Amino acid sequence: MSVPTTRILDLLKVQCRIFSHTYNPLRLRTGNRVLRQRLRGPSVAAYYPRRVATFKDLKNLYKGFDAEMETWDEDEEDRLEHLALAKQRGKGAPKKKRSAEGEFAFPDGFLELGIRGNGLMRWAESKKMKGKRKPAVAAAVPKE
Repeated sequence: MSVPTTRILDLLKVQCRIFSHTYNPLRLRTGNRVLRQRLRGPSVAAYYPRRVATFKDLKNLYKGFDAEMETWDEDEEDRLEHLALAKQRGKGAPKKKRSAEGEFAFPDGFLELGIRGNGLMRWAESKKMKGKRKPAVAAAVPKE
């Protein structure tokens, strides 16, 4: 003699209500197991001590006394030394491109289009010629 499935599901529903479980007869993945867990953020934040003033904070606080007060930030010095060594090997950051007047060089039509942010990438991609070289433009010589 078998028990009807509706009776078993009713029993399962009552059991879930008694033991504070989620009623999920189809056993779908709902993520309740993860959501029931204790939050980790507060315990991780409490593990690390609060940050006290750093050399950079002190320098910013006493900017007027910078000539009289000499500070030595070893971490900053190490970082600058690492950057200098990388630049000597040719692995440093590239120089910013500048035009002849000393201003930043923008592509033709950039300012007229008013492109900002990621629009520059879309603009550059729209100007690409797929699989073809850009034809060389001869210098305009006025006809006499």
